[in-house]
Amino acid sequence: MSKKDRIDNTDRQIIELLQKDGRLSNTFIGKKLGISEATVRNRLNRLINEDYIQIVAVSNPLKLGYEAVGILKISTDIKKIDLVIEALQDIKPVWFVVQTTGESDIHAEFVAPSIEALNSLIFEQIYKIDGVLSAETSLILNYLKREYDWGVANDS
Repeated sequence: MSKKDRIDNTDRQIIELLQKDGRLSNTFIGKKLGISEATVRNRLNRLINEDYIQIVAVSNPLKLGYEAVGILKISTDIKKIDLVIEALQDIKPVWFVVQTTGESDIHAEFVAPSIEALNSLIFEQIYKIDGVLSAETSLILNYLKREYDWGVANDS
């Protein structure tokens, strides 16, 4: 059974409400959906614990003073990709890591306080990971659209 099959319509409605405003209280959600606060709390705990959702404040690193924010497209020795992924997860400025198809094997996003810190990240950390063959870096100049209310797939 896939994860999608284990959430029901109530879970979907809770997720959709929180995608629009992650600050909503359990009491408000319960009233909106006609369920108790305890039910909302229990469902949220399960959704969080089973990695369906996480509730965080999404900040804009450019406005917070980070000079180098961007994307790494990393090509690996495919036999060592698991080691590369594990090593990337331990690098603090790298906050997002996904395995991909296409020209590169991994996309990662990073934040660095300066160009010097970015240089250090790339040449003293990323390229020193056994199995990294190349890393293409793209800097983000400006966020033009950042929306997180895409709903839940399979809205049946």
